[in-house]
Amino acid sequence: MKAAVLTEPGSAPAYGEHPDPADGTVVRVTAAPIVPLDLLAASGTSYFGRPAVPYVPGVQGVGVVERSAVHEPGARVWFATSAGMAPGDGSLAELCAVPERDLVPVTADVEDSALAALGLSGVAAWVILSARARLQAGEHVLVLGAGGAVGQAAVGAAKLLGAGRVVAVCRSAEAQERARQAGADAVVPLEGDVDSLTARFQDACNGRADVVVDPVFGIAATAASRVLSEGGRLVNLGGASGDVAEFSSAVLRSKSLQLLGYTNNALDPAERAAALTEVAGHAAAGRLAVAHEVLPLTEVADAWRRQASGQAGVRLVLTP
Repeated sequence: MKAAVLTEPGSAPAYGEHPDPADGTVVRVTAAPIVPLDLLAASGTSYFGRPAVPYVPGVQGVGVVERSAVHEPGARVWFATSAGMAPGDGSLAELCAVPERDLVPVTADVEDSALAALGLSGVAAWVILSARARLQAGEHVLVLGAGGAVGQAAVGAAKLLGAGRVVAVCRSAEAQERARQAGADAVVPLEGDVDSLTARFQDACNGRADVVVDPVFGIAATAASRVLSEGGRLVNLGGASGDVAEFSSAVLRSKSLQLLGYTNNALDPAERAAALTEVAGHAAAGRLAVAHEVLPLTEVADAWRRQASGQAGVRLVLTP
């Protein structure tokens, strides 16, 4: 089969020949995104350890069942893999071996590329807001890094879950426009020191911030913690701006604030499937989306470099 094959950790995969999956359930891939977890796992320097090479990256994708003891051939599915985190190949190929527990049937009428772009980013946004932060109707939500995939999904999910006001925080003008398209009520540039950010956050939130969705950390998280209202919750799922943030003990205690962590890896297959199905339904109805660009798998090396350098701007989705 044709696939994106990584032969040296830290480098870009190349398009070429790779052995077909030999046994088990097999999916014929129709769309697969390049996501930050792919880059991390392929770096060889992450907490996952150095991956065995050669292997095919890709931790998620969309396709149709080619061979299965449970699902009918031709059934449409979303799927997850542990490529780069454990031995085995991933979704950036024509065919992918997938454990049955990691298949999610898709019945929603949403394009494969759109669902692939949302994928686990949409799952994270939905579960963070609905379960981890326990968002209540009318509450105000502040989304850091709102121009990224998780951020766009979080803006849309917050509106769907009844948020009274959603404020997006983004660096570039392009990211700010993506947040507006996702449905943000206000957009704040991510610039300046922590004091100026705090003032802008407070103003944009109209003096109330109940939930912060934070894939950024650093000074943005520090500023966000300062504007949280009584009983507010900050949920962190990444550190795009660094691994350290500073929080005031007095502020945390006086407002009974909650600082929470989140990872999709904590979800069991049933929880992940339920969230993915919910997200797919909203995507089919045009209520939830992540800006993306569709490219042929033949261009994987260039797409990988664009994603790694931060030049992609939108989620890159590859089609075999």
